[in-house]
Amino acid sequence: MAASNPSTVHPIWYQFLLGRWFSVFASILIMSVSGATYMFGLYSSDIKSSLGYDQTTLNLLSFFKDLGGNVGVIGGLINEVAPPWVVLLIGAVMNLFGYTMIWMAVTSRIPKPQIWHMCLYICIGANSQTFANTGALVTSVKNFPESRGSVLGLLKGFVGLSGAILTQLYHAFYGNNSKSLILLIAWLPAAVSVTFLRFVRLIKDLRQPNELRVFFHILYISLGLAGSLMVLIILQNRLKFHQMEYAGSAIVVIALLLLPLAIVYREELSVWKTKIESPISQLELASQPQPPPLTSAAPVAPPSPPSGSCFENTFKPPNRGEDYTILQAVFSIDMIILFIATICGVGGTLTAIDNLGQIGESLRYPSQSTTTFISLVSIWNYLGRVVAGFLSEFLWKKYKVPRPLIFFVTMILSCVGHLLIAFGVPNSLYFSSIIIGFCFGAQWPLIFAIISEIFGLKYYATLYNLGGVASPIGAYILNVRVAGHLYDREATRQMEAAGRRRNIGEDLNCLGVECYRKAFLIITAATVLGAFVSLILVVRTWKFYKGDIYQKFREDSGEEVEVQMAAPTNSAVAKSQTA
Repeated sequence: MAASNPSTVHPIWYQFLLGRWFSVFASILIMSVSGATYMFGLYSSDIKSSLGYDQTTLNLLSFFKDLGGNVGVIGGLINEVAPPWVVLLIGAVMNLFGYTMIWMAVTSRIPKPQIWHMCLYICIGANSQTFANTGALVTSVKNFPESRGSVLGLLKGFVGLSGAILTQLYHAFYGNNSKSLILLIAWLPAAVSVTFLRFVRLIKDLRQPNELRVFFHILYISLGLAGSLMVLIILQNRLKFHQMEYAGSAIVVIALLLLPLAIVYREELSVWKTKIESPISQLELASQPQPPPLTSAAPVAPPSPPSGSCFENTFKPPNRGEDYTILQAVFSIDMIILFIATICGVGGTLTAIDNLGQIGESLRYPSQSTTTFISLVSIWNYLGRVVAGFLSEFLWKKYKVPRPLIFFVTMILSCVGHLLIAFGVPNSLYFSSIIIGFCFGAQWPLIFAIISEIFGLKYYATLYNLGGVASPIGAYILNVRVAGHLYDREATRQMEAAGRRRNIGEDLNCLGVECYRKAFLIITAATVLGAFVSLILVVRTWKFYKGDIYQKFREDSGEEVEVQMAAPTNSAVAKSQTA
């Protein structure tokens, strides 16, 4: 045994590059450039003017973007049978193809495509984001099963921050050429994924008691990044930046993105020293988990008797917190309530985000302000995700506040942003961007956490993606059918009032508060409806959230970790003994 110890400890550079913490760092970089779907408002005007679309057609394109960005079932299924690097590589190819085709269409490098071609291109490009999420985020959660909440909040937060990060890099590379932004989001996310995909992998390594503290350190760096981006946005709005100043801003952003490497090195060095100093005891520690917890957990949930049909118990769901089947969850009243509330709440905030460019134009904001709006949405989207995840966890543990109640609060708060847009209060679009970005970001971790808590974790991957389907449905109803239709109707009325007729291929432009007033009053009403629907879920789950909702999750997680960790570790011990 003693003779085999040197062979079990790799050099420090090997531990650094192939350890769990560097895998997290690689995932952070991939996530930080994977939010192109949130930047549609920044380049949508170029698509509209270059291809002669009206607002309804543009919003249809936005719907297919949201459809691709939220339906991740395919990536999830591939991830079940292939390693993470395959999922990330497929996503990189899809991203490069989809957005490159859009850029070529907008810059007239290819003949003007049909509308369904553009819908397909943007759907493929946006769907690549779900592959990045699946490959990097799910792998990180599996590498840190006892810190899954922190991992989800942190990586989802970087996705929300990616819009502001990409905006700074876009200005540094291409100045104010907004068409080149499409080219940037075509090649940069693909390049980052290809560079780091081999480092994102499932890793069974020594478990550390300070994992949560390390994630908090990375969180502090990300908060510093968000604060720096906010300062840069304010300066860029007040001062006239040239490309040299934008390059300096990009250097600051890149330096802060690379700063977690110091934490990664510190933690991997600690793991490496532990392996060198006490390899025997660490091998014994790694192989320590054994069956005792299984015996104590076994009586809690006896297995259901086999049934002849998977539909037999569809309408006989278990208690909340137990593992629902997919059909039981889909047809449960709780899921239907949450789905309706999500359609109304997320659909409204997503409509506002996708139309920020046109809203700014209609209210006569300076063209450079559009970049500011998108960046503000991105930063506050990030803060919303982080705050909602950590704060809702704290409020439940400390005061037993139900998470659906916090979801209700975010929807009511988003109505303030919608009403500011509807009434066109001077200079209020900056505040609307902050409010709507924060609420949009906060809604997602709350929705996904509620699904995991009520319906269990056994089929969480599928239910997670099903929860995301509500977003494009809400966007289609409120964005395409409401906002786009009413915008075009008002633009046509203004054109007729001016005594002009629309020429073939001429895009419809609307100016004034009336362009979006009716649409956002309807969106506000829909959001209020969704908020009160969510209150039904609050009432239904009040008693459930007053109990220990994580008791079963902790037991299941403990069993799963023991099964996964014991076998590989024991085999490693056997190999070392043989050696």
